[in-house]
Amino acid sequence: MSERTWFVIPAAGASSRFGGSTPKPYLRIAGRSLLEHALRAMLRCPGLAGGAVVIAGGDRRWSRLPASIRRRVVTVTGGATRARSVWNGLEALTGAMPEDWVLVHDAARPCLPAGDLAALIASCRRDEVGGLLALPVTETVKLADGEGRSARSVPRDGLWRAQTPQMFRHGPLLRALSRAMEEGIEPTDEAAAIERMGLRPLLVEGSPLNIKVTRPADLELASAALRLR
Repeated sequence: MSERTWFVIPAAGASSRFGGSTPKPYLRIAGRSLLEHALRAMLRCPGLAGGAVVIAGGDRRWSRLPASIRRRVVTVTGGATRARSVWNGLEALTGAMPEDWVLVHDAARPCLPAGDLAALIASCRRDEVGGLLALPVTETVKLADGEGRSARSVPRDGLWRAQTPQMFRHGPLLRALSRAMEEGIEPTDEAAAIERMGLRPLLVEGSPLNIKVTRPADLELASAALRLR
């Protein structure tokens, strides 16, 4: 059987940096929640075998999303950290084989260009490790001293900003996340867990329009990016 490609969208986080009473995945722009935009980007991609959305315990907002998209995925309750939530999502893909590929995409990235997703899939399927969308750092980078002052400038050569989706094989990603959590490490993304296994994920250049909504001002940027797309 040929290798298949699945997806996982973790949407169970507390959104502590954003604030407010509405969980970040359910904030709305352009008539839809961030989660719905992110999920539709996955569902529009041809050839995917299926996917899982990881939601918070007691989440009642999920059931209010259109049934046409909810019935195309499985849902599972998230954990206390992103790593645990993604692990739960991988486990929920009961039809996935260890050699299958999995795309992990942030619910807070509503503007994923279809071309970026296609480029990532094509590049990773030719790679032994897998990889992630990312952007080369173009701004001058400063290292803060802990008191709100710049201690020094950091060379930006070779620095990239990680995006999602990130694409790795199901079995190795499960093992990488399991090992990290067993050792008390909480990787901030899937690539970090893979790197801890001694592997080097492929960097696939993405688009600045693939904005992650972290703070309130990002909602306006994401709305503008959707209009441009």
